[in-house]
Order: sequence, then structure tokens, then C-alpha cells
Amino acid sequence: MMSLNSSSFVRNSIYGKSRTQSQSIRLPVRRSTVVAMMNSSNRNIDVSVDSAVKEMNAPVAVEATEIDSNKRSTGVGGGVEDVYGEDSATEEHFITPWSVSVASGYSLLRDPHHNKGLAFTEKERDAHYLRGLLPPVVVNHDLQVKKMMHNIRQYQIPLQQYQAMMDLQERNERLFYKLLIENVEELLPIVYTPTVGEACQKYGSIFKHPQGLFISLKDKGKILEILKNWPQKKIQVIVVTDGERILGLGDLGCQGMGIPVGKLSLYTALGGIRPSACLPITIDVGTNNEKMLNDEFYIGLRQRRASGQEYAELMSEFMSAIKQNYGEKVLIQFEDFANHNAFDLLEKYRTTHLVFNDDIQGTASVVLAGLISALNLVGGSLADHKFLFLGAGEAGTGIAELIALEISKQTNVPLEETRKKVWLVDSKGLIVRSRLDSLQHFKKPWAHDHEPVENFLDAVKTIRPTVLIGSSGAGQTFTKEVVEAMSSFNEKPIILALSNPTSQSECTAEQAYTWSEGRAIFASGSPFAPVEYNGKVYVSGQSNNAYIFPGFGLGLIISGAIRVHDDMLLAASEALAEQVTQEHFDNGLIYPPFTNIRKISAHIAAKVAAKVYELGLATRLPHPENLVAYAESCMYSPKYRNYR
Repeated sequence: MMSLNSSSFVRNSIYGKSRTQSQSIRLPVRRSTVVAMMNSSNRNIDVSVDSAVKEMNAPVAVEATEIDSNKRSTGVGGGVEDVYGEDSATEEHFITPWSVSVASGYSLLRDPHHNKGLAFTEKERDAHYLRGLLPPVVVNHDLQVKKMMHNIRQYQIPLQQYQAMMDLQERNERLFYKLLIENVEELLPIVYTPTVGEACQKYGSIFKHPQGLFISLKDKGKILEILKNWPQKKIQVIVVTDGERILGLGDLGCQGMGIPVGKLSLYTALGGIRPSACLPITIDVGTNNEKMLNDEFYIGLRQRRASGQEYAELMSEFMSAIKQNYGEKVLIQFEDFANHNAFDLLEKYRTTHLVFNDDIQGTASVVLAGLISALNLVGGSLADHKFLFLGAGEAGTGIAELIALEISKQTNVPLEETRKKVWLVDSKGLIVRSRLDSLQHFKKPWAHDHEPVENFLDAVKTIRPTVLIGSSGAGQTFTKEVVEAMSSFNEKPIILALSNPTSQSECTAEQAYTWSEGRAIFASGSPFAPVEYNGKVYVSGQSNNAYIFPGFGLGLIISGAIRVHDDMLLAASEALAEQVTQEHFDNGLIYPPFTNIRKISAHIAAKVAAKVYELGLATRLPHPENLVAYAESCMYSPKYRNYR
């Protein structure tokens, strides 16, 4: 967007005073672009300001030189010429919603990308016709942050805090990100899990401003055209969902949009990706959630969810349109797709597009990082441990595969052998070879030789794992008996209750520490407060994907990667584990605090980018000498800009 030079801006405009009878009307623009969104079957027409101004000054188009003073004073325009014919038009007439690319005056205060609120300086207020539109006080950015945090803390209900944050994002983008960056540990649970889950459930009721693109079955054949409707053209990251498996809450249909919006807020705040380079998208193919279908405030298609060929054709058109419109270096992150679609989409497009599934790959990477860190507390190598999962969906099998890959890499043992150290339990019990014919394809690699075990507690006692990982989406499944069993044959049992939101967690931090008599090494998907047990305070870690995906995405972008490789995920895990210090270990933590997340993301980005270059998948050449410094230099800063 061009900055505004006040000397070339016409003062007596539609933002200024009425003109004399002999004055002609001019648009308040420099050489810029006016978008005329015509109500016709054609696409939006871009016309230059020069031709637009010439046309509007022509006697045939606007007769502004002979305006009767009485007519001017009594017109609906309130004493200002009706430049666009909007005020004098009847409801039946078509009008043209003109817009200019240089924001000024009242429109500048309504532009979240450039609005600074009370932080506009005296000089800026004069140059941009803000005098009188704001109270006289000028405050700095830091005081704005202090005030907003004070206001947000007044709300007692997390959903209200979420709404306040979303409203701020729509008013003042840079203040939103400065607030989030500087208070990340406090605000992360508000803008993302667990609060975002409730926001998605009630998205229709709290919906105010559209954020991102909504593409539905009705748009088949027009997806490329829809992508071109998005105002930003240089997109680097897309987060897309079809809303079928939102966190542990199930099918929320179109209202799953809260997830892509939240994820991309974190891409910017934690990973430094420019907000204008981020695009949230929801693919609406219907929903099987009867509650949504019967909700009068539901914002999506009111039909049963499409599947099979109809679904595949829509996704194929979508993926082709993305590549055609944005090129092959745009990162497409699949988010909260149901198992059957998540694996198929990742497998189908990983060789043709830059795709990443955070539920499968991001979760795996952050969990692996925690396990590598935990070795400093329990000793041994990954190959010395035995892993048991409750849950064999996207997250469970994704984590299992990355663990097996890392063990294979460390020991030079074939992947088929290292998989035997990992066991999975699904809704039908332990996954064993005798069940092979009835298993979904993504579960088959984990069918080992063993007699069937239907009960989870029995599986724990039989397998005797050193690491217990929950990815089931079923709350309170790590019972007291399960935790006590883990503690009976492990001095320091590693227990990871990963399911989100908090209500779906397999157990709480308090339960894990109490039932293990303070010996468990515990981390969860959603945050828990510190726990006091026998006079000692235990601070649990959060195995949050937000540690990984922002830095991972940044690494792909700064290297110009064209494909995602599993070795990049391993590099991200190792980079995150390296950020855990001895001080953290002394406090029982296996993840570093979120307070340093931007530096952590820069280190992850550097490791990922280095692997991209090593694998020959980078297009941004030459290779920067210091990748950490380069990553930090590429990060978006929420600091206010000075306007001319």
C-alpha cells in the first residue's frame, strides 16, 4: 500500500470542506489504483486513477461546475457533493462502491493494517486528516498494550477474552500482534486451544467479521475465481480445514474456520510470517452434526457431508487452483481433517505441492522433541524405551512413525524393525497381526505379533511401556489404575496426555503427579496450572504444536522449499529439544517456556532450512551464511510504522 504525501493530496475533497460553485470535484488520491466492483457478471475491473479522475471530471460523468447552492445545502449528501451518486440513488439503482488504496481520515481509522488508534502523532493527524476524529491525547504503543491487557483481564470468561482479542485484530493488527507476542503464555490459551474449541462450537453466534475464504460445494468450477477475490496476492502460508474433526470436538462443519484463523495468528506472532502473507480457508462440504444443521445461527451449508468422488473432485480443483494462483512455493497446511481424508490428502499431494499436516506431522515433531528432552531425566536412548499409544488416528500414527524414523536414524536399524518398539491401542484394543485384515491402511504397520488384548489397562500391564502417550480424544482414559501400573514398573514414567481441549485430556496434571506419587514426567496438549504435591510444586510442560509449526513454516519459506521431507520434521524436533536447558530439566520440564518462542522459532527455522538446502529442495539461493540471523531478520515486527 502506498504511503500518503499530504502535499499531493487534494485538501477540499469528500473528506474535506464543501466547494464553491466554480470548483470541480477531484478524488482524494495520488497515482494509485481504484477498484471498481461493478455489479455484473464480469470480474472486478481495475482502472487507473488517472483515467478514473479524468472520467469523473468530465461534464458528462459529473456536472460539478454548475451546482446550485440551494441544491447542495439540501441534498442528502449533507452539504458535500454526491461524488459517487450513492446518496441520491434509490434502492433500485445500482451504485459503484469505489475504494482507493491510500487510506486517510475516517477510512484510515477503519483499516486494521494501518490503524494506530491514539498512537497517531500530531504530525500524522494533520497529514492524514485525523484531526478531530481522535481525542487529543497521544499515547505510545506500550501504553496501548498495557491498557488492552488490563481490559482483557477484566473478563472472567475465556470466550469473552477470545472475542475481545478477535475484535482487536479487526481494529488494529499491529497492536494485536504486539499484545500476543509480549504476553504469549497468558494469551496463547485464549487465541488458540482450549478456548478456540468453544469459539468454533459457537462460531455462528459470535460471528462478526469474515476472516479468510469460505469455499463450498456450490463453488465447484469457480475456486480459482474465488481465490482471486482475496485482496492480498503474495500468499506464503495457507491453513485449510474442512471442519470434520475439530480438536477433540468432532464435526463442526463450516464453523471450524476458527482453527485456520487461530493457527495463522500464531504463524505471525510466534513464527514471524507477515499477516498479509497468511490465508485461512474453510472447505465447506456440509456437516453430519445434527446440532449444527438445526442451529438457526449456523453459517455453513445445511446438508449432510459430501464424500467420495464429489469430495475428491472439489479438493482436486482446490489444490490445482492454489498452485495456479500462488505458485508451488506456497505452504498448504491441512488442519483438522478426519483420519480417512487427512492421510489420503497428504499422501496424494506431498509429491506435487508443498503440503504439511499439523495433526499428523506437527504433533509428531513436537512430541518427539519432548521425548528427546525427557531422556535427560530418565536416561538411555530412544531405542532403549518402549512406547504405548492410546489412540491410533492421525496424531497417534504420525507420532509413532516419527519416533520409529528417529530410532532408525540413530541406530541404522531398518524402519520395519524399529516400529516394533511402538504399540498402539485403538477402540478395539491392542493393534496386533491377527486384526490385520480389518485394519485401516495407516494402522497396518503397527500390527505386531501378540495375542489380542481388548482392555487398555491390560495392555499397559502386558506391554509394560516406559512411555505412555494419549492421542485418543477421549478424556479421563488414563485412570488411576493405569498411572499406578505405569509407576509400578518405571521409576520415572513418561506420561503425555495430548488430547485437546482440556476437557478431552486423558488425565490432568494433578492426577498424573498424585497417582504417580510425584514421579511422573508429564506433559499435555492443553495447559494445566502448577500442581503442589507433598510440599513440592510441579510445573508440567505443554506439548503444543505451536512450538513447531511456526518455525517449521518459516524455515520452508526462507529457503524457498518446494516439498516437505520427513528429515525436516526430525530436524525441527532436534532443534526444539536443544532449546531445553539444565535449569528447565531441574524443574522437571521437557519443553522450554513460551516466553522465548520467537527465538526458538528462529532456531527451528534455521535447522529446517539447513535440511532443505542439504536435500536440494531449496530455491532461494545462495545459501545464507548465518541461517539463525537470517530467519530473525525475516520475521514480521508489530512495531508501528511512521507515516508521511
